[in-house]
This record gives sequence, C-alpha cells and structure tokens, in this order.
Amino acid sequence: MSDPSPAETWQRLTEGDVTDSPDRSVAEHVHRYLATGGADGFREGGMPNLILTTIGRVTGRLHRTAVFFGTDGDDYVLVASGSALSERQPNWFRNLREHPDVLVQVRDRRFLARARTTSGPERDRLWRHMTTQFPAYRTHYEARIRRQIPVVVLEPRWSPT
Repeated sequence: MSDPSPAETWQRLTEGDVTDSPDRSVAEHVHRYLATGGADGFREGGMPNLILTTIGRVTGRLHRTAVFFGTDGDDYVLVASGSALSERQPNWFRNLREHPDVLVQVRDRRFLARARTTSGPERDRLWRHMTTQFPAYRTHYEARIRRQIPVVVLEPRWSPT
C-alpha cells in the first residue's frame, strides 16, 4: 500500500472531528488562537505558539493542542517537555512518533509538516537554542525529571495554497 498523497493527508487532518487538549486552559487557548488567526494566542506563556494536530497513535482520531516553538531555518522546533511533574512524554509527542505527518497552524497559515525527533549533536544544538529562548525548559523541566526531553523538528511539506 502506498503512502497517501499530500492532498489526501491534508483532507484527513482537516476534515475530521478533532479532540482538543483535555487541559481546559490549553483547549481555550487553542479556540482563541483559531478564532483570531493567532492574533490572540500566538504569543502566550512568553513564547510563540503554534497549533499542532496529530493523529492518535491508539485511536486514529485527531488531537489538537498548542505548543511553544522556535525556528531553525524554515523548520519549526518543539520541545516535548510535557509536565515537569511527570516522567511521561506528552501525548502529542507520542502520537507524532507513530504518525509523523501533522497539521500545523502558525498565526493564520496552515500547512502539513513531517515531524522527526532529533538526536546527537543536532538535538544538543537545538536544545541549547530552545533553552536560550525559554530558560524554564532547563530550570523547571530538565531539573525535575530524569528522562531526556525530546526535541522535535517539524519540516514543512505542503499547503493547498
């Protein structure tokens, strides 16, 4: 069986029912962001935010959340820190490891991206880049959990416009 075309993936990620984050404040943030094309919610928590839609690794259903991001050239960089109180990786990260094609919205621009988890020198470089932008990744998250926090790169792939 061949991989779906970008247009088929776009349709799958934009036309299905979407479940927003179970965290009420995150779900409200997502709704404000989407309703205003990012005018309300792009910069929240001291960092720029994007809206990420993933395909659930267990259910195959669509899941949507807001995530802090940085950039590296044309790519978007995410830190899968999750909660500083939990060793568990965030659901969005667990989903994109299984289904790396994701829908991204930055302000009012929507596009497909392919997610990949970094490692080695690339991960180290991007980790330093992100902790410079948002020191809490190091002081609040890294200091409280034992696992290495994944750094994800979203490589833009396709947009219908």
